Amino acid sequence: MTLGATLYIKNTNEAVEFYQEAFGLTLGYNEKFKDGTYMHAELQKDGKTIFAISEHNNEALVSDLHMQVLNKISPTTSLGINFATEKEVKKAYEFLLKEGIAYREIGELPWSKCSADVLDKYGVYWYLYM
Repeated sequence: MTLGATLYIKNTNEAVEFYQEAFGLTLGYNEKFKDGTYMHAELQKDGKTIFAISEHNNEALVSDLHMQVLNKISPTTSLGINFATEKEVKKAYEFLLKEGIAYREIGELPWSKCSADVLDKYGVYWYLYM
């Protein structure tokens, strides 16, 4: 069994490039809408899909999510990315902080030598660790 995760994001063309750089991913199988945005874009590492991105067209939901951030309501779900090295964690952390919010700065936990929690500019909550 595997868990498939799709991020519904506004401006998927920019987001695909953003996550490729943040996590060192490549674009796998993808389909676009007529307007050129991604209907479905799989981002991969070593040929395995890590998550997918789809253009989000529900303005009311996007507005509600932004209000939650402004009202400091914590997200209920995070996506964990397990990196091989501390350097990779730090690179992703710094990249995601561009227009993002650090919920927990890089540090140690009992089960992880190097980890952090970040809400990125697209409203996605990431748990980065090694």
